[in-house]
Amino acid sequence: MADRILLSGLAFFGRHGAIPAEQELGGRFVVDVEATLDLRSAGARDDLAATVDYAAVYEQVRAIVEDSRFNLIEALAERIAARLLGQFPPIEAVTVRVHKPAAPIPGATGAAAVAVEVQRARDQAS
Repeated sequence: MADRILLSGLAFFGRHGAIPAEQELGGRFVVDVEATLDLRSAGARDDLAATVDYAAVYEQVRAIVEDSRFNLIEALAERIAARLLGQFPPIEAVTVRVHKPAAPIPGATGAAAVAVEVQRARDQAS
């Protein structure tokens, strides 16, 4: 059984895309994070120090999406996963989904028009 901290539907403005106009104009990106870690101690002790602060996870994701530029959302997801595994030792594995609601393809409308998902474990962190 795996415990998880879930952050879903985190919306940010970023400048990511293979088309130059996407990086110039920017757009909305939505990120979901599933961090796998043992939460038994946190649950038993009711102590923030025994878990990973989801506000700190949010801030790391926000900084990457808003302050970096990538051609591919695959690279964006990879960077988020690596940062979370690197910054938060209790996280054993992470799943990161990056949604690009306004992807420049016909028919791409709605909150989850295009998305990528990466799953990384601590021994895979770059």
